[in-house]
Amino acid sequence: MTLDAGGTNFMFSAMQGCREIISPLCLPAAPDDLECCLATLVEGFLAVERQLPKLPVAISFAFPGPADYAHGIIGDLPNFPVFRGGVALGPYLEGQFGIPTFINNDGNLFAYGEAIEGALPAVNRALREAGCSRQYHNLLGITLGTGFGAGVVVDRHLLTGDNGCGGDVWLMRNKRYPEMIAEESVSIRAVRRMYGERSQTDASHLSPKDIFDIAEGTKAGDRPAAIQAFAELGEMAGDAIIRALNIVDGLVVIGGGVAGAAKYILPGMTAEMRRTVTTFAGDTFPCLQMEVFDLTDEQQRDEFLTEKETTVSIPHSDKQATYLRRKKTGITLSSLGASKAIAIGAYAFALNELNKQS
Repeated sequence: MTLDAGGTNFMFSAMQGCREIISPLCLPAAPDDLECCLATLVEGFLAVERQLPKLPVAISFAFPGPADYAHGIIGDLPNFPVFRGGVALGPYLEGQFGIPTFINNDGNLFAYGEAIEGALPAVNRALREAGCSRQYHNLLGITLGTGFGAGVVVDRHLLTGDNGCGGDVWLMRNKRYPEMIAEESVSIRAVRRMYGERSQTDASHLSPKDIFDIAEGTKAGDRPAAIQAFAELGEMAGDAIIRALNIVDGLVVIGGGVAGAAKYILPGMTAEMRRTVTTFAGDTFPCLQMEVFDLTDEQQRDEFLTEKETTVSIPHSDKQATYLRRKKTGITLSSLGASKAIAIGAYAFALNELNKQS
């Protein structure tokens, strides 16, 4: 049984063979009332259990933000004040349902789901179909929503880290406001703030969808300010992605509610990722060793999939070796959707943990 725990809603489901086997159930999260929140969790999982043909073997789900995931303890999360001081949520649910319970970061599980059933296999399949021998094994998953989430998968292994902090980008330095965290410019509140600043209006009542509609010209408002708000979010996210990619070296997949405005976000993101840096000697280097391709753009996708393989001679031999001169990374959007990717990631993570235990 799985759960996508957002700050507003809990989305319950069940997985088998990496596929949802019931229709998801959505219940309000109650982030300010612990007893109500716990009751909602039990109610949701009981409702899922009643729909299953046989008893589940585990519960596995995501929670937004840092916690002691290894021990199932949810701590000081900004969006869930009821857990401040630490609540043993995993052990509580194990006691209620009598089955192992696994909790992980939502960004981690989003990336894991995309690596198993989403963007990573889809891109590799497209490369094979294009006759390219290149294949990718690493993925950086980015979620744009209430916060700035991320997860890293390296050669099909989820990077959790020794402290459960692997892959976190939200706390990286903010490019525009160096004393602030990156999330202050890459989140729902950031889009609202940036639109309000540029339009010189009170935007506190606007949702990202409202600002997107203004950008599209289907809702009254300052259209250039709306477009710029999403572009700046892309630029600020791109700066953090650069730092992560220089370690991870893989593909990037974007998901989350704000990703619906990708047409305005991706140009700023890719432009930032293509910028250059210099040395004191005056040498110029790209900030990433890899060329950056927006795979939602047909022309860039075609170039990404086209590989002009060259060969070099093996010394003291008449044989040749394949030489891939160009280093490439691609940015794409989740086709699964964040909730489904997280559910698949939670399922795969639970299976791995159960296998370890057995």
